[in-house]
Amino acid sequence: MGKLFGTDGVRGEANRYPMNAEIAFAIGQAVVYLLKKGHHRPTIVIGKDTRISGYMLEGSLESGITSMGGNPYLLGVLPTPGIAFIAQSMRADAGIVISASHNPYQDNGIKIFSGNGFKLSDEQEEAIEDLIFSNTLHGLVPPVKDMGQAFRMEDVHGRYIVFVKNTFPRDLSMEGLKIVIDTANGATYKVAPDTFWELGADIEVIHNIPNGININDRCGSQYTRDLKKKVIETGAAIGLAFDGDGDRLIAVDEKGQEITGDQILLICAATLKEQGKLKNDLLVSTIMSNLGLRIACRRYGFSYHASKVGDRYVLEDMVQLGSVVGGEESGHMIFLDHHTTGDGIVTAMQLVAAMIRSGKPLSELAKMMDIYPQRLINVDVQSKPDIATVPRIMDVIRGVEKELGDDGRVLVRYSGTQNMCRVMVEGPTDEVTERCCKEIADVVKSVLG
Repeated sequence: MGKLFGTDGVRGEANRYPMNAEIAFAIGQAVVYLLKKGHHRPTIVIGKDTRISGYMLEGSLESGITSMGGNPYLLGVLPTPGIAFIAQSMRADAGIVISASHNPYQDNGIKIFSGNGFKLSDEQEEAIEDLIFSNTLHGLVPPVKDMGQAFRMEDVHGRYIVFVKNTFPRDLSMEGLKIVIDTANGATYKVAPDTFWELGADIEVIHNIPNGININDRCGSQYTRDLKKKVIETGAAIGLAFDGDGDRLIAVDEKGQEITGDQILLICAATLKEQGKLKNDLLVSTIMSNLGLRIACRRYGFSYHASKVGDRYVLEDMVQLGSVVGGEESGHMIFLDHHTTGDGIVTAMQLVAAMIRSGKPLSELAKMMDIYPQRLINVDVQSKPDIATVPRIMDVIRGVEKELGDDGRVLVRYSGTQNMCRVMVEGPTDEVTERCCKEIADVVKSVLG
């Protein structure tokens, strides 16, 4: 059997296998076939970000779904968490997102939510792959009278904005608070500014004119230079940077300093702890999080659990361990009391609420966590053998780990969505951390590059 799904759906260069019209059509057919029960006609919502290739993939999914007897509801451009919310609120059978998140415009992706707003399980994704690669779908299509119809929904932006606004505490007000928003020319370009404006904030918006190819282009959560500059220029209290599909948030404080996902997690978790709302006194993050996060968790009286990398694994551990707050250093955060998936705007609501409730500027709140020097180098690779089976790489890793001892750590792992190996080192000083990380990355490049 072939393999389509990675850690976050199907992803690749648009108009090339597997991110082409043929595979999108087959995914649409397979999803409907698996959701069919008796005479029930599955309803599936489809949303996308602002990439030019989204139109092609949207049309192909629509065709596949209708050909197998399902009814697709087209949402247009909407953040990934907004699509999950609409799927859940309208009691659809599934929601399909067309997006490659923070990747450049050349890439695109397809990820699927079940009707309850959670991403599909590994077993469900494998069932879809089985149907596609067994070449049996063409023999399963219904007669013409049982084909489906497509519908376009017009009210989704307003519905999602109301949902997001309701996650901001009613006893607090954003009135007069100056906020700069960077929408990455992506899926939040309309809903994020409208949400904060409706809550009374004084907003300034940058990178909110998408043209199909400028999504994530030197803007958004991956590139905050323009946001930092605009925050300083306008005297804003905070800058908010979303990624292309709106499920991540990176913040900038009033001094123009970037606030990491780990710091946002700690600020929000500590605020919930003070209010008695941090369920099981537990925060879930990943093995990629900074050492300073787990140390700060102990300082503020709650536990820390490290999951595997990937929001689906964070969510699985949150559900299993009974945590309501979890996320990744990259800015992908989940607040289970509010949503079933990572939502950048919901995260922004919680962070702004923490600022207002504390009466402190964001730069002061950021000091709650000491950040250990960390260096991450992404190495393009030709293949992905098990790291533990590559002697030269393991030798250099062991050497660095011996040098760092208890004053740092090493993490070498493959990207789940790109042909890339991520080398991460934390250490006692910037100089030591940089040298050790480069030492490992050079070996990885020579062996696998």
